[in-house]
Amino acid sequence: MKIAYRNDTLEQVMTAVKAVTSLVIVVAFALRFGFHEPPLPAPLLVGILLGALVVFLGGKIVRLLNAESRREYLLANWYEIPMLAALAVLLFGAGRRFDLADPGAVRQWAIGLYLLIDVTIKFFMGAVHVAATGREPTRVLILIFLILIMTGAGLLMLPRATPGRESLSFVDALFTATSATCVTGLVVRDTGRDFTLLGQMVILVLIQLGGLGIVILGALLTLLLGQVLTVRESAAMQDLLSENTLGRISRLIVFIIVATAVFETLGAVSLLHMWDSVPGRTLDAHQQWYYSIFHSISAFCNAGFSLFEDSLMSYNRRWGVYLVICPLIILGGLGFSVLYDLGAFLFDRISRGYRTLRGRPRARFGHAPKRLWLQTKIVLTVSVCLLLGGMLALFAVEKLTGRAPGARTFGMLDAFFQSVTARTVGFNTVDIAALSDASKFVLILLMFIGGSPGGTTGGIKTVTLAVILATVIGTLRRRDEVEVFHRSIHLVIVRRAITVTALFTIFLFGATLGLSITEASQGFSIMQIFFEAASALGTVGLTTGITPSLTTAGKLIIIVVMLAGRLGPLTLLAALTFNLKPARYSYPSEPVIVG
Repeated sequence: MKIAYRNDTLEQVMTAVKAVTSLVIVVAFALRFGFHEPPLPAPLLVGILLGALVVFLGGKIVRLLNAESRREYLLANWYEIPMLAALAVLLFGAGRRFDLADPGAVRQWAIGLYLLIDVTIKFFMGAVHVAATGREPTRVLILIFLILIMTGAGLLMLPRATPGRESLSFVDALFTATSATCVTGLVVRDTGRDFTLLGQMVILVLIQLGGLGIVILGALLTLLLGQVLTVRESAAMQDLLSENTLGRISRLIVFIIVATAVFETLGAVSLLHMWDSVPGRTLDAHQQWYYSIFHSISAFCNAGFSLFEDSLMSYNRRWGVYLVICPLIILGGLGFSVLYDLGAFLFDRISRGYRTLRGRPRARFGHAPKRLWLQTKIVLTVSVCLLLGGMLALFAVEKLTGRAPGARTFGMLDAFFQSVTARTVGFNTVDIAALSDASKFVLILLMFIGGSPGGTTGGIKTVTLAVILATVIGTLRRRDEVEVFHRSIHLVIVRRAITVTALFTIFLFGATLGLSITEASQGFSIMQIFFEAASALGTVGLTTGITPSLTTAGKLIIIVVMLAGRLGPLTLLAALTFNLKPARYSYPSEPVIVG
């Protein structure tokens, strides 16, 4: 809901003041909880929070008086009334109404939590508003990713984010934050050993925010708080979600959050008793829950971060890896629009089956049976072919080329798991460095293709591959149009698919060339470098083990490649060339010879 104000200049000033105050609050919290010994005295930090509270409350009063309709302002910000009431109860009730040992600490926590919750809500909802006000939502998306990465890097550099007294270097913190936000999984520091609980929680939050997106979470908050997305906000969400129907945006956003919560919760519960199956590794009840939640979120968001130094190699052949981790990865890689269509399709079929059993005539159903969209058919077909084809290819080439001396037998389950993870997430149950070059090349092809549009995966995407193959087949069959499942594909989609593939190829070879130059003194083979570049661009996270040994220049190249792979080269190019106006003329045609 957009609030109209009498004095727009005053509203802009208040927005700037609140932005600066929010930044001060975040810094104060980092100084208070991120250091073993806070650089500033505790009373000074408390005074800063009190001053921020006064500024926030004053700003709310000014905005209420400046609003053209105070009723609309109160309706749009109704949730602040119970928050302020709870704050008042804690501030004035501590030590009086409540018999607490340290009332002062309770008041400090109450003020801090209120400010932090208020800043978080306004930040997420503001992201939706900013995305809607700009002419190009993709630029806002890039800016939000950069803000999230820089914030995460700053938090990971806090002394209490890593064991010991030394802070993480800026490049390593930036690399880790980028890998988590872009749900890649490449690491220069071991997540379970080199980060404390605070650092691991920062990584987990970055994974969740990077996988779902701040704008989507902001839109959900807007809907949960009883507000309605404006037409421009819905249009911005439509662009970011690659959705065709504007009227389904609100339902799709709710579905995304609900599906994410359900799948991640089921995954965490299912993984709960798997961690004690490895001899010599015992976790208490709290650790089991924490490890289950961490790996469930990492799997569904296709991040590939693991709390174990060897990823999931110690849990090879454990049931949880194949019955829980694999489905989470596959579901996260299908794309939310496909999951939404599948859910609607299954619900329609179950509903019709139930009504048929109840003896209701088919003529009284009221609508035709739900059919799967073309997008869903393409995604499911290509995904199944890649999963099975990748599994068979990996198993065959490993049997033909042989394994490293002393290595365990490479089985069909290993091939299946790596076929699943290579297209989207960097978990591994075998030593990737010990695989043959032929197997690594198969993995590179899978990483290059990636997952499906609208999900948390990288690569050129399954639909792009399908369009490219359909174009080739149509050319060989001398068809005038590109056809898939008895449907024609518009020329603009074909051009987009070719452009995406070409840009990904350019990025991949460019990154490989850059790493070949920067890592010339490291002694890496060209296959190792090529594999690392493909893994970063596909936001996969598989590695042959060279990531921690990369030079500073090599890490910076991988950082750029991971961001490009998560956003998509076409998105970056569209943002850079947004101001270019389409030509209103065309040149005379002349035939050329190709092939």
